[in-house]
Amino acid sequence: MVDAPRPHRLAVANSASVPVVNRTPSNSSLAALDATNFFLAGVLSGFGPYVTSFLVEQNWTPQNIGFVLTAAAVAGLLSQAPAGELLDKIHSKLPAMMLAAAMVAGAASAIALWPSFPSVLTALMVQAIVSGFLGLAIASVSLGLVGHAALGERLGRNQRFASAGGVFAAGFMGLISYFLSYRAIFLVSAALVLPLLAALGFMKRSEIHYGTACGIPDHHRESPPARASLRSLWNNRPLVIFACAVFLFQMANASMLPVAAGTLAQTERAGSSLIISALIVAPQIIVVLMAPWVGRQAKTLGRRPLLLAGFAALPARALVFACTSEPFILISAQILDGISGTVLGVLTALTIADVTAGSGRFNLAQGAVGTMSGLGASVSTALTGQIMGAFGRTAAFMGIAAVGLTAVLVLWLFMPETSSQAKRPGDNRSEER
Repeated sequence: MVDAPRPHRLAVANSASVPVVNRTPSNSSLAALDATNFFLAGVLSGFGPYVTSFLVEQNWTPQNIGFVLTAAAVAGLLSQAPAGELLDKIHSKLPAMMLAAAMVAGAASAIALWPSFPSVLTALMVQAIVSGFLGLAIASVSLGLVGHAALGERLGRNQRFASAGGVFAAGFMGLISYFLSYRAIFLVSAALVLPLLAALGFMKRSEIHYGTACGIPDHHRESPPARASLRSLWNNRPLVIFACAVFLFQMANASMLPVAAGTLAQTERAGSSLIISALIVAPQIIVVLMAPWVGRQAKTLGRRPLLLAGFAALPARALVFACTSEPFILISAQILDGISGTVLGVLTALTIADVTAGSGRFNLAQGAVGTMSGLGASVSTALTGQIMGAFGRTAAFMGIAAVGLTAVLVLWLFMPETSSQAKRPGDNRSEER
């Protein structure tokens, strides 16, 4: 007999809504998940700025390059929520992840071998859609594998291996482009899918609990679980507040490095590429070092203090960027970006798991928050560009700081603590959704 759904209410995670389920996955599955994060980051590193450089090398016009990149970004943005809904419904997620990884390999190969407009447009749209799906699937599989109680530390470990994979791939692909060509980068990306598929193959499908992976840890039947209504997500106040905060954070954060890179290209012409590389790599090193610790602290300190610290690092960094363009100071300030990246990387899925516990909508909620994040990033580049063009770089960074501070205030004033373990007596922040 299927449990009756709770159509319009969801409670913030507490001891009643999040049953303690002791999950003991094998070491081989956990190691395979580590490797999956590492190689997936490596595969996806082959896209991004390398696409633009390769297409310029192929004599593409700026208009055509801009069109295919924008179309891919829109496709990835619109696919987030449907991808989450699909993950909530798929009983066995590993075959779907393998298919998605193979599609990334196909997209990379198509760009390298057939750099025509239709081929590249299709390949980039496919890559954007399936990479978003894979990002959501990693969190879902992690939840299904280790359970809600151990999710924070697991997400921290995911971030560590993903960042390590990204740093390794950035260096390796930089050497590939220098000694061979930009075309070779995409062939390497396609080849890296092979160890990614092997890592997925070593994960034991039977250890990924279907109900837990979509937010219903007490579901133990083969039949689909009863899920909360879609309307309940709109009424989920902590989820909506968190999504708004993430939107504001990305609205501030996404354009900061491009603005700094543009300034450095003018002021530090000879060494600008090395400085920009350092600005990109420095935060990743912080993530590698800090991510597991943040995951552990999220269980004892709670989510809210760490979220506030991570969000507050953004306006602080923007103020430093507004006051100076000295390369050493900017690189040092990127430690703050590492703090923000660590907190958001670990606590986004963890907070969503908290506030959607028992709903069966964990992955859909992930997709919805991902959509808000992407929208914020899209608005960021356009808005900051307008401010910089009219008032200069200092005003642009001050505007970024103001938006980042607004995100901090939204969290501080409205976001409840979502971890039951961290709540203190008298804390009545539990909210209806």
